[in-house]
Amino acid sequence: MADWKLKQMQGQDCIFVRAFVPFAASLLIKAWKESDNRSDLDVLLGGLAALNDEIAWFKQEAAKWGVLLSEIVPQKTNEEYCRFLESLMSPEVEYTVAITAYWAIEAVYQESFAHCLEDGSKTPPELLETCQRWGNPGFGQYCSALRNIVNRRLERASDDQLKEGLDDVLKKAEVVFLRVLEYEVDFWNMSRGDSL
Repeated sequence: MADWKLKQMQGQDCIFVRAFVPFAASLLIKAWKESDNRSDLDVLLGGLAALNDEIAWFKQEAAKWGVLLSEIVPQKTNEEYCRFLESLMSPEVEYTVAITAYWAIEAVYQESFAHCLEDGSKTPPELLETCQRWGNPGFGQYCSALRNIVNRRLERASDDQLKEGLDDVLKKAEVVFLRVLEYEVDFWNMSRGDSL
C-alpha cells in the first residue's frame, strides 16, 4: 500500500472518529433515558473513553507520517457517513435504533481488522499495527457486549410489538443496520482508493 494511501485512510478515519464521538455521547443520553439495564451505560462509557485514546493514537500516527490532520479534506463518502451519524443523534431516534447502528459500525471495524490478522491474509507490514489495534480480542469482547445490548433491545422491541401491535422500532433498526453496512462498504472502498 502506498504511503499516501495509508495517510489518506488514517486521515479519513480520524475525521470519522471525531464525528463518531458526539454520536457515542448521544447514546449515553439515550441509554440513560431508555435503557432497561444500567450496565449499558458502563459499556458505552468505556467505549467513549477508548475513543479519546483512539484520537490520541491518530494524532501520534499523523505526526509519525508527517501529516497535518487539519489539512485532510473529508471525502464525499466520509461526509455522507458523518451526516448519517449526526441524524442518529436526534432525540426522535430511539435508543434501540441508535445502538444497533453503533454496534454495527464497531463490529464491522473489529471484524475487518481481525480478518487482516488471520494467517494468509497478506496484510502489508505498515498496516499490522493498525490491524492489531482494532482486530484484537479485547475490542472483540467490547463488540460482543454491544451485540448483547442490541439483542436485548431488539427482543424487547419484538415483545412490545406483540403486546402493542407496534413494529416501527424493529423496522427502523433493520433499515439503520443495512445503511451502516452500505456506508461501511463505501468507506472501505474509499480507503482502497476507489473514491479518493
